[in-house]
Amino acid sequence: MSYLNLKRPRRNRKNDSIRSLIRENSLTTNDLIAPLFLIDGKDKRVPIESMPGFSRLSRDLLLKEVRELWQMGIKCVSLFPALDESLKDKFATESKNPNGLLQQTIKDIKNAIPDMLIMTDVAMDPYSSDGHDGLVDDKTGEILNDETLDILSAMALNQAQAGSDIIGPSDMMDGRIRAIRETLDNEGFHNTLIMAYTAKYASYFYGPFRDALDSAPKSGDKKTYQMDYHNVKEAIREIKLDEEEGADILMVKPGISYLDVIKEMKENTTLPVAAYNVSGEYAMVKAASERGWLDGDMVALEMLTSFKRAGADMILTYFIRDVIKYLA
Repeated sequence: MSYLNLKRPRRNRKNDSIRSLIRENSLTTNDLIAPLFLIDGKDKRVPIESMPGFSRLSRDLLLKEVRELWQMGIKCVSLFPALDESLKDKFATESKNPNGLLQQTIKDIKNAIPDMLIMTDVAMDPYSSDGHDGLVDDKTGEILNDETLDILSAMALNQAQAGSDIIGPSDMMDGRIRAIRETLDNEGFHNTLIMAYTAKYASYFYGPFRDALDSAPKSGDKKTYQMDYHNVKEAIREIKLDEEEGADILMVKPGISYLDVIKEMKENTTLPVAAYNVSGEYAMVKAASERGWLDGDMVALEMLTSFKRAGADMILTYFIRDVIKYLA
């Protein structure tokens, strides 16, 4: 049998130099956003049991972490405050405190590293005594959509006034992008970006995150406002709405089980697309790695690259310190 005319794709794989030369998708530090958990106090580091290697950090230690990330080439951090229960109420009042923990930390970072981009989360759950992303009707348990919009808009304005560069509405209330955009524009914050959590699914991958912020719902669940994970076409409707309402970046959350949604989003918008590599995805890899079942660092690299391959322009991930040495 003659093999003279055999097509040989393996020629393009024969060494690392050739593989690198023809590589279709590459991951760099410019693609990554670092989520960080914030707590009150000083010189305080509280490990998160369900997220090995990750901790809640007080303002001084978080600022140190941000400095190190900047030196590593990370250009954006996303801040999530974990508040004492005494500061939470039904209306998320603490979210509008100009001297609150989050607001002071934003100012710390901007004073120390002016060019570091800061993204902040807009949803009621970290500040709510009910643990929901929206206002809860005491009689029916319903999450009140339109009444929540005023609270979210005030929260977003407060964050922008503190110095946040990117507002991240994660609440999934209908109309929240328009409400926030109009509020920001009316107050002169025309250049503050909105990264909409456009397709945020009611996922079981969020458990460790809720441990980190102690923000699980006190009753019920979030399925009346977060998306049904069986659906893809529904995400396209959300894309069109968020575009019309003024979003600058669209996001899919979670990531690894939703690569098809990332691809659909990329093909249905001209806006940049973000993927959130969530806490449960991180925890699974860490747990398997600790048991020696897989190479955690290389799995993390493969996972993050799959988001790029699916079409994500940027990735929020807890794996930054695990993969940074390989990217360097």
